[in-house]
Amino acid sequence: MLKFIKDISRKDHKRFLGAKEILKYIGPGLLVTIGFIDPGNWASNIAAGSGFGYTLLWVITLSTIMLIFLQHNVAHLGIATGLCLSEAATTYTKNWVSKSVLSTAVLAAISTALAEILGGAIALNMLFQIPIKIGAVLVTILVIYLLFSSSYKRIEKFIIGFVSLIGFSFIYELAIIDISWSEAVKCWIHPAFPQGSILIIMSVLGAVVMPHNLFLHSEIIQSRQWNLENDSVIKRQLKFEFADTIFSMIIGWAINSAIILIAVATFYNNKIQVSELQQAKEMLTPLLGNSAAIIFAVALLFAGIASSITAGMAGGTIFAGVFKEPYNIKDNHTRLGIGITIIMAVLIIFLIDDTFKGLIISQMILSVQLPLTIFMQIYLTSSKKVMGKYVNTIFTKIMLLLIGTVITLLNLWLFYSFLMK
Repeated sequence: MLKFIKDISRKDHKRFLGAKEILKYIGPGLLVTIGFIDPGNWASNIAAGSGFGYTLLWVITLSTIMLIFLQHNVAHLGIATGLCLSEAATTYTKNWVSKSVLSTAVLAAISTALAEILGGAIALNMLFQIPIKIGAVLVTILVIYLLFSSSYKRIEKFIIGFVSLIGFSFIYELAIIDISWSEAVKCWIHPAFPQGSILIIMSVLGAVVMPHNLFLHSEIIQSRQWNLENDSVIKRQLKFEFADTIFSMIIGWAINSAIILIAVATFYNNKIQVSELQQAKEMLTPLLGNSAAIIFAVALLFAGIASSITAGMAGGTIFAGVFKEPYNIKDNHTRLGIGITIIMAVLIIFLIDDTFKGLIISQMILSVQLPLTIFMQIYLTSSKKVMGKYVNTIFTKIMLLLIGTVITLLNLWLFYSFLMK
């Protein structure tokens, strides 16, 4: 009996150590998650929920499934090779190919940063009536300070804190509104294409599956020093990475879904048209009370600051990779990449009149660039020369090609819909 109790104690101890070890590796996935619960997503999701009710919830489910495959695969590249996606592209593809894809990826990072900074500025306007352009400058100064003065570990803790606060904000919001959960469950799994929805579908897709996040994940995954020579250690770390990715992506799915659900309950059901994010606070106040509107604005501010940081990191990663260098805040190429991404985004904000439409279009731009990054990633992770024994399996390659094809076809559909107008 005593032996039996000791055996159980040992097993419980091992489980505890295993759980503790998994928690040690949670982090990189959450930095990626904040990238797709950014203000651009908020605009796209609010447009989806307020304009089409529950019917576009399936886009969140589909894009999250795609995202899990893509993010795990690109993290696999970082662990197995010790290179981020940008470094690997520069090293293993022809110069004209890598330069073409990486230059458009920098533009995508700028487009992302634009949405993030603009969202933070809109939140400051909601809370303190600060003009949008001044708010954008204030958010930019804070983001640059955090990027240039903080180590990766400290930034990771900031991001995890921000994600937690945003999550709690939406749990509170959902608790005080009326949701048709049976309708929501149906729409999460049943695709529908309402008339006039293609732009919103593409913006939601581009807001979840984001090219800059693929570059970022392949770089930050190496912060755990996973590129080790021992095969058994690499396999174990790949397992932990997959747990981190799944956990983080599900959180992102839940938060994005929550935004659509809130938009349905407060705007769509009351036949209220939303044309700018600032309206969210004004419309939520009479419907849900002043506290709900303030919480919405505070969560938007957290999302804007946190996702601006990850957009800047992604821009630095992509630019440094062109020179076959890893992300290093002390390196000039990394700093220049961050500067180009953040400063260009702010300059464009000063040229935008319709901020809500600017957010939607910025997310659509990400969708248009996405196939280039995906097919380059598939080429690299399917190459034995690059990956060695960790090359993609046939199943993984087929799934990735299917995802790339679906996204490309949706882009062609979007282009066709514009031509037919």
